[in-house]
This record gives sequence, structure tokens and C-alpha cells, in this order.
Amino acid sequence: MSAPVLLGLSGSLRKDATNRKLLREAARLFGAETYVEADLNLPLYDGDLEDAEGVPAAVQALADQIAAADAVVISTPEYNKGPSGVLKNALDWVSRTGANPWADKPVAVMSAAAGRAGGERAQMVLRGFMVPFQPRILQGPEVHLANSSNEFDDDGQLTSAHYTKTLQVLMDKLRAEAAR
Repeated sequence: MSAPVLLGLSGSLRKDATNRKLLREAARLFGAETYVEADLNLPLYDGDLEDAEGVPAAVQALADQIAAADAVVISTPEYNKGPSGVLKNALDWVSRTGANPWADKPVAVMSAAAGRAGGERAQMVLRGFMVPFQPRILQGPEVHLANSSNEFDDDGQLTSAHYTKTLQVLMDKLRAEAAR
């Protein structure tokens, strides 16, 4: 495969969120010539809205991005022992597009959080959310970036050799899975 397209989904809408920084580090280590960061700032899923107006254009655009990507990397914060509502909402909306762009798609899941577990519980719950879509989710190595606001330098790169090495292994596995 030449020039794989990597799509990143951040469970945080914040511009400078550590999950966005982690996605960008993942893209750098993946070696993606084409990295696209999805916009998950979508309306809340509402069946009445869907019935009245159909699937919003932004949701269809996200589904199309997933379908076009060679691989997807998702990074979620942990809110109340689970992934963000933003991320769950995006998954719910994409499931309404009439197709399953996730089917057989190579996906890496990771997390960045303020707590000492680094979003481990959120990541476990997110993996469960993905089951109906039947992607090829990598089983590891797991990347749980703890105390995430203190793990990046001014250029947005990870400062810990341990996290960088683990993320590199995960991205190497994702690239191999995308080439499969």
C-alpha cells in the first residue's frame, strides 16, 4: 500500500486537547502522508431530527471519511469512567447512515486523561461500543496516557520515551493491519 490515509477521531472537542495531541503524535509515528482529523462537533442524535431532515451532512461526511480511510485511530478522554458523549454521539450518528463504514476497518484505540489510569476504563467501554460495527480493532499494545497535560512538549510531541515507544509499536501494527 502506498500513501495510506489515516483518519483520527478525538473524543474531545477542545482545540488543544491532549487527545488531539496524541492523535497527531500517532499520525507522525504512523508515517501518514495523508492524515485527516475528523470533526465530531455534530448535533446530538435525535430520531425526530433524523426523521424530519435526514442524516446531517456533517455526519455523512464523517461516515465517508471513515469509509475512505485505510486505517482509523481513536483517542478518547475518560469522563465518569467512560468515553466522552461526543464520541458516543458520533458513533450513534454514523450508525444511521445506511452503510457500515467501520466494517473490517483497521482501528487503533487509545486514550489520554488527567487521571492516573490514563483513560483505561473509557478505552474498555469504547471497545464495547465498537463491537456492532465489526472493525478490526487492534488488541495492543494499549496506550493509556496518564496525567496527559504534562506529557507533551511545546511542539506537541510526547516527552516520555516509554509512551513514544508504545505508541510507535501500536502505529506499526496499525500500518501492517492496513496493508493486510
